[in-house]
Amino acid sequence: MQTVWLTGAEWLAVLRIGLGLWWLESWRHKDKKGWFERGTGIAWAADVADKHRWAAVKSGFDTVVAPRPKLMAYVVVYAELALGLGLIGGFLTPVALVGGLLLNLLYLVLMIHDWAEQGQNAMMALISVVALFAVSWQAWSLDHAIGLF
Repeated sequence: MQTVWLTGAEWLAVLRIGLGLWWLESWRHKDKKGWFERGTGIAWAADVADKHRWAAVKSGFDTVVAPRPKLMAYVVVYAELALGLGLIGGFLTPVALVGGLLLNLLYLVLMIHDWAEQGQNAMMALISVVALFAVSWQAWSLDHAIGLF
């Protein structure tokens, strides 16, 4: 592919790394003390799920998250960190892209009524799909360096 300045594979790596930085920022700005000690993140999600227009969201939240709020707080917060680091370094990139896509889709469903949140999640999901199907780990990645994918 002919492009200006970088190769096509390098532009895809820029997209992948940018998405990783976005996930890292999502992790960085979270109030970890609030999430882990006071349970603010899961309490907020419980309130959203409780008022959700789709009964399946509340049911799923009550079944999966509510019985283990502290564990789920750690899962959410450290999943964002792992996604960010994996995408920036290009390690297990397809796994990170699929995981990020699923997490964004989960956020989209949870926040279906709040359009202020939807732009970010929609863009991150779109970038994940492009980066996944365009094999964005062909340049500037540990996966490529060690021949993993």
